[in-house]
Amino acid sequence: MPMPAAKLEAELRAAFPNGSITIEDLAGDGDHYRAIITDEAFRGLPRVRQHQLVYAALKGKVGGELHALALVTSAPE
Repeated sequence: MPMPAAKLEAELRAAFPNGSITIEDLAGDGDHYRAIITDEAFRGLPRVRQHQLVYAALKGKVGGELHALALVTSAPE
């Protein structure tokens, strides 16, 4: 069963409550999303570590309940 965009956004907001989060449904199927997240937690971290923080926040749902997730992460300007 696909993960609704609202649930994905809620899970990410719980992990990054002060962040700017945008969710885009890439295929219109509720299974392929892009998440654009800007949060202070990413400051000074390499991109791979930023993405690991996002995957950890989703608690193993990527690859299961959430089929595909493209990430764009950054610290605020």
